[in-house]
Amino acid sequence: MLIISIKLAFYTERWGLAMRRKQQAARGQVGESGSIFASRARPVYFNALARRRYRGLTSALTVASFLAMAGSGALADEATAQGKPVAQPPNEQLIEKLDRMEARIRALESELHRKGETAESKKQTARTAASRGNPAKAPAGAKDTAPGFPGDNETAALEPPPPPNNDLFGVAPSPLPGLKIDAYGELRFGAQQNPAANGQWQTGFDAARVVLLPTYQFNDNIVFNSEIEFEHAGAGFDADDKLHGTAEIEQAYVDFRISPYINFRAPGIDLVPIDWLNLYHEPTNFYSVMRPELDNGLIPTTWKAPAASIWGQIVEGLNYEFQISQALEDFGGDFGLRTAANTVPPFPLGYAPGIDGVTALGFAQAPLGDFRQLSNYLGYTLRLSYMPSFLPGFDGGSTVYFTPSTTPRGAYAQINGALRGRSSLTIFETDFRYHVPDTGLEFRGEFADVIVGNPANLRANNDGDPTNNVGKSLFGASGEVAYHIPFGPVLGSKWEAVPFYRYTSQNFQTGGFAGTDLNFPTGSGRMQFHDVGVAIYPTPELVLKLNYTKALNAAPGGAQSDSVLGGVGFFF
Repeated sequence: MLIISIKLAFYTERWGLAMRRKQQAARGQVGESGSIFASRARPVYFNALARRRYRGLTSALTVASFLAMAGSGALADEATAQGKPVAQPPNEQLIEKLDRMEARIRALESELHRKGETAESKKQTARTAASRGNPAKAPAGAKDTAPGFPGDNETAALEPPPPPNNDLFGVAPSPLPGLKIDAYGELRFGAQQNPAANGQWQTGFDAARVVLLPTYQFNDNIVFNSEIEFEHAGAGFDADDKLHGTAEIEQAYVDFRISPYINFRAPGIDLVPIDWLNLYHEPTNFYSVMRPELDNGLIPTTWKAPAASIWGQIVEGLNYEFQISQALEDFGGDFGLRTAANTVPPFPLGYAPGIDGVTALGFAQAPLGDFRQLSNYLGYTLRLSYMPSFLPGFDGGSTVYFTPSTTPRGAYAQINGALRGRSSLTIFETDFRYHVPDTGLEFRGEFADVIVGNPANLRANNDGDPTNNVGKSLFGASGEVAYHIPFGPVLGSKWEAVPFYRYTSQNFQTGGFAGTDLNFPTGSGRMQFHDVGVAIYPTPELVLKLNYTKALNAAPGGAQSDSVLGGVGFFF
């Protein structure tokens, strides 16, 4: 009986060791030979039923071993007291019983492992279906069970592992739960005409931007979002750096997710929701090397401002966002030209306009820091985004922006120093994208109209320059056609080529001029652009671009701004 007790204890320890090794192997701690090694693997967890089975079996084996020891001692004492010899069962019978017990332990181990794999496979299938927007249905015959009761779904020994944590640029685990960092950027190279050099073709390179996107999820309903941008290779002050770029905060705000229908974005730095490309301006989202022309002035992407907003869903396929932000400013001068009183430079020093008939709204954004804004006025933006179910492949949006005044503090006419009053600004914008189902054909379009409340108070009409004047409105429209051609695999992935053509027409110098300047527009504000090229996607996160742009305007010498550019864009 002592031998039986020892063997029972041995099998009890063997069962426990087997379970521990299974856990260690899943955690990447024990190799096939049982040695410690460093590779990582998905963790495996025992559910409640498995733990009960393990504890019950080990407890039973342990109790049995002690009972066997105690029983053998008691029988020996009784037999001795009665003067009888102690009968010992044959060793072969004991060994046979222990072998059957060992086989039963192995069978239980195999059953637990098999059920664990089956449960994991079902849950993985459900996760995959849900990630594609098609939640998996419960298996036929599945039963609901009371919490804590071991029903059919609780017989698996293994819980599903947590999803892979690749929150640092999509390739590495985050050291802090809830922290995620993405990135995007674009590099440009090629040749373009320089209108300041009478249209001379010049080659060059531009590290246009590299952007980091840190986010932090405090919990399921409170999320911090930010965007840190380095443009044109960054900024440097030493002569050997030869840098004239920027480093700036482009987004920084906290979302409070209340319900699908209403959510709150706390005051911070946010994108003005006036255009799809202003909201989603990563280089993988457009096909040309440069951003579309409508988004380079008429819509001053990336248009960001101190702002707060509410957003959510109205009905399925129709969403809204309403934002209150710092208003645009009709001041295009350097930040250092602002006075300590937060006004424009005093008369007669002069200052550049933020809104004009050549660059539109390109220089009208308000500063983001140090309480150095030049106006107390706010801007109000309402955007509706729609994806109608009756038109698969279509999505679009329409926006209205309004501010009571863009006039900065201390604004004056350059000819006589007379102070300028308010001038409101309203923008109507709409955009769409339509990918024809079951084909590679895609269409895009956009229209924007900027209405000036009182052109007589705009700086461009009072700066002494008669060529950059602005009328009652500035408008533009564009249309684009593209075709998606998959090919490959090449270098381990399926590629896609997207040849495209885009036409853009803009007019920044319409009628309705008023102000102290003479009015002799050169026609440089009336422009047309033809863009043709191809974007090649080795993966959806990487794009290689090549395109030719033909620029036309109504100026006597023409635009002299054609370009042949290549680019590399990424977003991960």
